[in-house]
Amino acid sequence: MNIKFLLTTALAISTSITFAQDQAVLANNQQVKANEKKLKAFVALGTWRGIAKVKEGLDIPFNFEINEKSGQQKLYFRNAEERFEGGLVKQTADSLFVKLDQFDNELAFALVDGDHLSGTLRKQDKAGKPLTIVAERKNYRFETLNKPATADYSGSYDVVFKSPNGKDEKTVGLFKQTGNKLTGTFLRVTGDSRYLEGVVEGNEFQLSSFIGSSPAYYKGTFQPDGTLTGEILGARGSQAFTGTKNKDAALPDPYKLTYLKSGYKTLDFSFPDVNGKKISLKDEKYKNKVVILTITGSWCPNCVDEATFIAPWYKANKKRGVEIIALHYERSTEPEYAKKVMTRFRERFGIEYDQVLAGTADKQVVSQSLPALDSFLSFPTTIIIDKQGNVAQIHTGFNGPATGKFYDEFVKEFNGEIDSLLKK
Repeated sequence: MNIKFLLTTALAISTSITFAQDQAVLANNQQVKANEKKLKAFVALGTWRGIAKVKEGLDIPFNFEINEKSGQQKLYFRNAEERFEGGLVKQTADSLFVKLDQFDNELAFALVDGDHLSGTLRKQDKAGKPLTIVAERKNYRFETLNKPATADYSGSYDVVFKSPNGKDEKTVGLFKQTGNKLTGTFLRVTGDSRYLEGVVEGNEFQLSSFIGSSPAYYKGTFQPDGTLTGEILGARGSQAFTGTKNKDAALPDPYKLTYLKSGYKTLDFSFPDVNGKKISLKDEKYKNKVVILTITGSWCPNCVDEATFIAPWYKANKKRGVEIIALHYERSTEPEYAKKVMTRFRERFGIEYDQVLAGTADKQVVSQSLPALDSFLSFPTTIIIDKQGNVAQIHTGFNGPATGKFYDEFVKEFNGEIDSLLKK
């Protein structure tokens, strides 16, 4: 065989392979550049439908929007009538990051294309197991069959959440229906479920909520006789509930659930603020004034609702001889961490009253740090001290704005008690 022919053929084949490889590399580079150009042109602004993939078979939908103001993009979670500020949006070449400082969390998304995101909900310090989150440009919440509701199920219900240990929890379910749209909340002794939003099709309902902490999902069935059955589902399992329609549904008196132990008239404490300065009810600042103590935590959704009410209330009433001390129980008492989350809380709500670090977020810790208290049940708990330094009132939990008339009643009672104590 002609050696020259073989060499020529081999060279031709080699050149052909090299050419094909070059063409493949060129095509890939062109695709990369096209993707980069597309990602650079990505605009996050708009309305999104997120899915929290809590576990196999449990996807919880939620809605959020991204808006721009003064050159900054912010994410807002949408639940019923509420737009809850999540945090600032930071975009890189192929990703979106949203610091959810209220709960020390972060959303981290990869840009799949112009209409889809894929990522996780994770702790800002990367601790723990992240939760998978995907999102697309959609305005609806639940996938529906467009099946008309069989009735209007609006109203209040006596609802009992079942417990395997036999300690069932009595709550109040509040629902408002418009066509197929359903909104509502569950009012508990410890606080409410905040704003829930969903649908009712036929007599079956679904509700969800998410503000950056832990997604919530409720499903159930309304019965023709005015009863309902359902369950709440989450990463930690499920809990069944039953209910009966009752226009007068109510919880136990929140002013009679937490109280002082026999022999006590007030609370005695000395806790540091974020700068280490000790603060006590005995300080000159609080003498001959009505003092409100709020047992709170930056991690607590119902405490967020309380701060939303009480921070502006203090600004409007502080010249009347009223003071507030927020007793914070946080996930950690490590100074740097506590200062970070408590400062964020102060800045978010425009807090002008004193904040102190009282301990870790544990009911037993509260009982130990405030030994005069009996039966501490809930974050938040609000304690009102009269001008003589004695406890006048203790309110367990907080009825947030999602509870409607219950919130209005609380505000009226709160203002009435303060007005009465200031006159004495």
